[in-house]
Amino acid sequence: MNRIELFRQLISALETSNASQLSVIPWACPVPYFGNLDTAKIATVGLNPSNREFVNEVGEELTGHSRRFPTLASLGLKGWKDATDEQLEAIDNSCSKYFFGNPYDGWFKALDKLIIGSNCSFYGMFAEACHLDLCSYATTTKWGELSTAYKQELLNLGGDFLGQLIANSEIKTLVLNGQAVIRTFELLCQIKLTAQPMDEWTLPRSQGPGVVGISYFGKLNQIGTMKLNREILILGYSHNIQSSFGVTSKVRDSIGSWISSTTKRELAFAE
Repeated sequence: MNRIELFRQLISALETSNASQLSVIPWACPVPYFGNLDTAKIATVGLNPSNREFVNEVGEELTGHSRRFPTLASLGLKGWKDATDEQLEAIDNSCSKYFFGNPYDGWFKALDKLIIGSNCSFYGMFAEACHLDLCSYATTTKWGELSTAYKQELLNLGGDFLGQLIANSEIKTLVLNGQAVIRTFELLCQIKLTAQPMDEWTLPRSQGPGVVGISYFGKLNQIGTMKLNREILILGYSHNIQSSFGVTSKVRDSIGSWISSTTKRELAFAE
């Protein structure tokens, strides 16, 4: 399946499902990836696109130079079923060139610092990193506040898009950002990653013991029902870098060092 067909599938799900009841922003395009899939060797993984990719701090749709992705209004559409191939190409282009426009740096800069030691970055002409989300749809309600049933329905909407994207890329490593992503990924792929407590990742607290950090490691050659033509390295860390309370620069640096050293060791061994 090429990417235009993928977007057709994703927007078709918006029209034929009860997406609006699942807190999906109905006028926002699906965003399955951020950055250039054609050059990416490593991908960070999150849950779903932030609503801030489409609205400002007071909930108004981003416009002009602030706009990050197409919407029904910007494309002049009444509904997604009316989207032409040319308009789907515009969505694909906005995803691929995301980091050349107005990226949500408040989120992505922190992730970029974790993977830069692997000689990959989201930014620049020769970027070899991208970001993937397990669900392609931005929601008005934060993912953690959605019911388990709603989360499962949202994951089902996209079908096997994640496997399709990875199968048609050169991505060799996935980096899972936080415990919620790890648990959802394990459920989606029906795997169990190897967990290892990391003393140097403990988050200090003024009273009582600190919050223990855990690393996750695994490999797979199938995502959902999509079989891959290679083995993918899976790395994860329990702390959500952007939102976990008390994540220090020391902990971030240690997580980044673990990602880079593990990636280099495992990929060198695979070769």
